[in-house]
Amino acid sequence: MSFRKTLKLICGFAGGSAVLVFAAAAADSSGFFGEQGGERVSRWSRFAVLQAAQPAFTPASHTPTPTGHAWDFNWDKRDPSALTNGKKKENATEDPTSEQNNSKPKATRNILLIRHSQYNLSGNSDKEKILTPLGREQAELTGQRLAALGLKYDVLIHSSMTRATETANIISKYLPGVELVRCDLLREGAPIEPVPPVTHWKPDAVYHEDGARIEAAFRRYIHRADPKQKEDSYEIIVCHANVIRYFVCRALQFPPEGWLRMGLNNGSITWLTIRPSGRVALRTLGDAGFMPVDKLTRT
Repeated sequence: MSFRKTLKLICGFAGGSAVLVFAAAAADSSGFFGEQGGERVSRWSRFAVLQAAQPAFTPASHTPTPTGHAWDFNWDKRDPSALTNGKKKENATEDPTSEQNNSKPKATRNILLIRHSQYNLSGNSDKEKILTPLGREQAELTGQRLAALGLKYDVLIHSSMTRATETANIISKYLPGVELVRCDLLREGAPIEPVPPVTHWKPDAVYHEDGARIEAAFRRYIHRADPKQKEDSYEIIVCHANVIRYFVCRALQFPPEGWLRMGLNNGSITWLTIRPSGRVALRTLGDAGFMPVDKLTRT
């Protein structure tokens, strides 16, 4: 059997790079690399090159190294154990365990963040930045999708900007009886300077002005349920891409400076779930699969 066939057979059975290195070293020592007497270099130097090309095989090298900080269960400042610590008991016979159980949230909050539909980019003022005909179609599709989910929505909150207000009004047609609430805190803006920095986009306002407002919106709307809430809730918030992306980073305890690394289609649905324990899950990010391909935009 030729050396090449033997090598192929060995590698086929073993499937390991270590066997290949060993076989290559053996071939070198036997002259299979075709060098002549005066041209031969050190066979061990060639072996060292092959060996260096192989990753070190240790159990640790195949286990991802944890990075970042541990999960902060009091991220929303509503962890019952943190709220009761240091609190003076009014009654010496009061059971601290019972008190803590009474203050524990029992319901899950589902927050569906909707990006507004396509709008007139050439408008000079907010009032002129109305939805385009396609944008109105997108809002209709989003409303139909939300209705088709069959969820019992508690409220529909929207940014006070024209494009978000129009989107919310169209969506509300498909959700009769759901209260509409307008909020200035949800207006579009620049939440925090992005990392890595970008040169193709410059915000209208400085970061610390918009950032403080958007952070206030996050604290108002993104948190675990109140202990008095008995049933799971489903709340819709119609706002803007920058606001949604920042909310997602903050809720998942990712670096908020990474908000600009995500992209969201117009009319898309981003779904956050907040458990009573304070755990947060991202069920969907920018879902627009319910729209035909020719209706998708990201403006």
